Amino acid sequence: MKEIALLSLLLSGPGVGLGRAQASYELHDSHLHLTNYIQEGTEIQDFIKLLGTRVGRVAIFGIPLQQQWSYANTGDFAPTYYLQTDAPLYYYSFTDAFIAMAYRLLPKEDQARLDPMITGFNPADMYAADHIRRVLETFPGVFTGIGEFTIHKEFVSAKIAGETASLTNPALDRVFDFAGEVGLVVILHNDADMPYPRPDQEPYQILQLRDLFKRHPKTTIIWAHVGLGRVVRPVKDQIGIVERALSNPELSHLYMDISWDQTAKYLIASPETIQAVADLINRRSRRST
Repeated sequence: MKEIALLSLLLSGPGVGLGRAQASYELHDSHLHLTNYIQEGTEIQDFIKLLGTRVGRVAIFGIPLQQQWSYANTGDFAPTYYLQTDAPLYYYSFTDAFIAMAYRLLPKEDQARLDPMITGFNPADMYAADHIRRVLETFPGVFTGIGEFTIHKEFVSAKIAGETASLTNPALDRVFDFAGEVGLVVILHNDADMPYPRPDQEPYQILQLRDLFKRHPKTTIIWAHVGLGRVVRPVKDQIGIVERALSNPELSHLYMDISWDQTAKYLIASPETIQAVADLINRRSRRST
């Protein structure tokens, strides 16, 4: 169980489209970036080989943000990660076409192990849902859902050029509504709290997340990393929040993943903690299959 939890745990259920692989596989993966912040990564054929006989199905996606190489900022040094430069990030819509074309290169038996996701949209743009629709129409039968895309993320959100995304923006509701209408799963990255909060600081993002989830009961949602990150630590009663969310009938459409080694680092304070989180998530998964 620990091994599964430390990897990316798939939370499959009706409508998610990721839980139909053979039972002989040890796990399925709901969270895999095929590219990085400069749109480079593992060749998809090589990635299929990495799956071997242990991993069944995998949700694959690019990163919707491109790191600008600003010569004025870093000179000849070409940054490949957002922490390596002060230059901004910008939305890179071509990532969806790149993922779709790579997927189409595979034989049918390999395609059956992958669930490509749409990420190349700006969630602060009221036209974001229209972008998603166009991608579906341009690449019919390719995409399973949308994400992982970001609203609040440590150090990233403030670097994105243009309007700052928000959990209360009607543009985001439009995206969730469209996903629910056409049956796309949504993988959302949103921190559980701000970086380095004061001891008495209210984790307002948790409250806004709860309200967003409740506004969209017809949309299957995966909360990526359980809201944790490089410096975003568990909020007070994080395990209790997870347990109440997964036990709430109003949130029966909500799932969570515990991908990323940073998430594991915060949750693995004791073996009992990581086991408790994995058990909670597995109980929801079993109820939905």
